[in-house]
Amino acid sequence: MRIDEVSVFHVSMPLKAPWKTSFSVETAIDTVLVRLRSGDMVGWGETAPYAVPQFCPEWAAGVFLLIRDVFAPLVTGREIDSGAALQDLLGSFKGNWFAKAALDTAWWDLAARIEDRPLWQMIGGTAPDVAVGADIPVQDSMAALHDGVRAAVDGGFSRTKLKFRPDSGVGMVASVREAFPDMPLHIDCNSGFTLDDMDLFRELDTLGLVMIEQPLGWQDLIDHAKLQAELETPICLDETITSVEIAKQAVETGASRWINIKHGRVGGLTNAIEIQRYCTGAGVPCWVGGMLESNVGQGVSLALATLPGMAYAADIFPRGRLYETDLAAPDIVLNGPGTITAPDRPGHGFAPDPGRLTLRTVSRG
Repeated sequence: MRIDEVSVFHVSMPLKAPWKTSFSVETAIDTVLVRLRSGDMVGWGETAPYAVPQFCPEWAAGVFLLIRDVFAPLVTGREIDSGAALQDLLGSFKGNWFAKAALDTAWWDLAARIEDRPLWQMIGGTAPDVAVGADIPVQDSMAALHDGVRAAVDGGFSRTKLKFRPDSGVGMVASVREAFPDMPLHIDCNSGFTLDDMDLFRELDTLGLVMIEQPLGWQDLIDHAKLQAELETPICLDETITSVEIAKQAVETGASRWINIKHGRVGGLTNAIEIQRYCTGAGVPCWVGGMLESNVGQGVSLALATLPGMAYAADIFPRGRLYETDLAAPDIVLNGPGTITAPDRPGHGFAPDPGRLTLRTVSRG
């Protein structure tokens, strides 16, 4: 297809409640949306590296400028007939995975719309129903934490993820495990610890967690492999996994027994699919993570989560969980306890509401 026009939007979306992790407290999510036009057809992509470079080296304002000033002029007017071709075109630029992901996910949405097919079918998804989990940020009290987990149990979610930071303490996790002994549970450390915390991890290792997500440095493989050798609980890498090559190294070095796949963090849906195929072939369980995107980004996650081999409920949030009103339409809703159905509309199935997009736009190019 020929890319006739690239439009880019830096937006800020206020959260219903603060999202507290080991590295920050977010009250709004800064994200970048890209619209690609080919003839009279358009496709939308999204990437959400946050307002400042704490989750990763990228940040929304920088991503916006890179796409507007470098990537968009390179792509406009070109024939790009596959996600791989787009990745090759952008391949001379080192890193900047989130910026590449915005264009890549928009390309896939556009391609599926041109073919008049749901994206999940186009990429080989096997069934539209996707299991989704409950995610609970760091809470200010044990009572609030237990209320959140109880709501997840009552809502029929198949697993719960707890954000975990150095001041959380093992007792917090132990109390949840004692109160909810049958709930599949894992913690997400967001790179908040080092090997000096080995005693803490040995205590956590006794609590029957499904996994410990990204306990150590965001670029690290060696120390994660050392930690994994000391634990029965599987380590899952998130921030570290930025490419197929790194995913392979994480598995081969013993640094990770699970892989979290985020299309933004790995440069787009093209690379996310390649990582999923590698994991499936290697017998490594994987699952779909999220960056608190609008429904545009979550629509891509829904499609990705329909692929075979996804062994754990995805980080996809239904209507009302993060935002009073989502930037994009239609709403994402549960179709049953802990389940969301990928839409049968062409593409990933979502687009920004024009009025909401105007209201939330910080910069446009």
